[in-house]
Amino acid sequence: MKSRIPKQFAGGGQDMNAMIHQARKMQDQITALQEDIEQRSFTGTAGGGAVTTVVKGNKTIESITLKPEVVDPEDIEMLQDLIVSAINEAINTVEETTEKEMSKITGGVALPGLF
Repeated sequence: MKSRIPKQFAGGGQDMNAMIHQARKMQDQITALQEDIEQRSFTGTAGGGAVTTVVKGNKTIESITLKPEVVDPEDIEMLQDLIVSAINEAINTVEETTEKEMSKITGGVALPGLF
């Protein structure tokens, strides 16, 4: 029984080699971008700037800054909510930036498990 080889694979696999080379190049670009984003700092604010957080691209908190007027011993819950909001904003910025910059490399194709 003979099997037929599609035309694009018939010439010694040159097209397949080109695809593999392109995939490796894309993988290298993705790895470099992930490393770059992990080193960046992203800022989130809440309460009109009363609370500012800085989160690294690997989603670790770098700093939290509170303006004195937001510290009210009678309203700790508000301060806690502002801190959580500022952190969440910074983390969302990390995720949006990662997705936006990855799509430049992948051409908008979502690759499971990459980001």
